[in-house]
Amino acid sequence: MRKFKTQNIPKIIAILKREYQNWKTPSVTYTAKRSRDPFKVLISTILSLRTKDETTSIASKKLFTMADNPSDMLALSPEQIEKTIYPVGFYRNKAKIIREVCENLIEKYASRVPDEIDELLKLKGVGRKTANLVVTLGYGKPGVCVDTHVHRISNRWGFIETKTPFETEMVLREKLPKRYWVDYNSLLVAFGQIICRPISPKCTECPVEQFCEKVGVVKSR
Repeated sequence: MRKFKTQNIPKIIAILKREYQNWKTPSVTYTAKRSRDPFKVLISTILSLRTKDETTSIASKKLFTMADNPSDMLALSPEQIEKTIYPVGFYRNKAKIIREVCENLIEKYASRVPDEIDELLKLKGVGRKTANLVVTLGYGKPGVCVDTHVHRISNRWGFIETKTPFETEMVLREKLPKRYWVDYNSLLVAFGQIICRPISPKCTECPVEQFCEKVGVVKSR
């Protein structure tokens, strides 16, 4: 078996950036590029959890047309938010979380979304993935956002060997050059949705197959 070489990361990132132009931009990344609004990134990420990108994108656009700041969001009733974001996964619970987050932002942060991970984690319903996305996409600050794609692909390559997303984040903060932190999630999410699928990845179409150890891959296309 080939041994993954960390020095190939710049080559891999360069290839993925080139190919990325042909892939669909993840919904939260798209929202961030359009507005550079940390609040919209935060709410879009909450909506995206366990929800398909297409559904997240539509729901986010509809919701932000009605309210694009904490005060206006709180002016909406839970039922209005539920109806607007349906059919995102767990839409009733997410409507409740969105209102609670907005209340906290107004009461504790003068309606401004925090730009530090530790502060963001104090908001109910905000985990490390969401916090890192807000920091990186909303504020353009360094952060390592780890979702299922980043965790799976980084291990599949043989770049890291971890068991949990949290462990993956900590190891990537040590091994991944800081200049790649902001883009890493968006690149691997798009790559994971199109090519490096969880089951039966499209290895014959993979632009970085030559660098991959294919750890855990039983069947591929």
